[in-house]
Amino acid sequence: MTASIILVVIALSLPLILLRLSKGQKLAPDVLRNPSNYIHSVDLQAFRNLVDPAEEEFLRSHLSANDFRQIQRERLRAAVDYISCVRDNAGILVRVGEAARKSTDPAIAAAGTKLVDDAIRFRMYAFVAVPKLYVGMLLPGRTSMSGSLADTYEEMTGRLVSLGQYYPASRPSTS
Repeated sequence: MTASIILVVIALSLPLILLRLSKGQKLAPDVLRNPSNYIHSVDLQAFRNLVDPAEEEFLRSHLSANDFRQIQRERLRAAVDYISCVRDNAGILVRVGEAARKSTDPAIAAAGTKLVDDAIRFRMYAFVAVPKLYVGMLLPGRTSMSGSLADTYEEMTGRLVSLGQYYPASRPSTS
């Protein structure tokens, strides 16, 4: 009976969660004029390092079990912070893409549509990745991630840069 109630609550709340993911947070009116003022700078190389299975294996082989667990938890906490930051950035990119796809220029409208699609997909990936990382904190070494989130984010910010003619002030930092 309890499991049924939990499943019903999840089923009823899922559309609300997906709507929240697709729309993002409430943004300042200025965000469309100058999105780069609102996009947080993200060190993608550092993020890739945090979720690199080879790096995890290296640490496992060179540290004691206790040290490895402690370090891995810290690395996964940092990865959650990175994902939260880029998830918020993706919310901004959704708004920028929505405005761009209303353009009369077909190239800008197409780039805006692709940006919206990618940003929403990224927010959904982030929604799944964060709990996975928390499981990894509880059981270090049991959950692995890949750098695909970083690659997807890098592609999205590249699309924003390509919309620079539509938003000339937008030059996000992805260093």
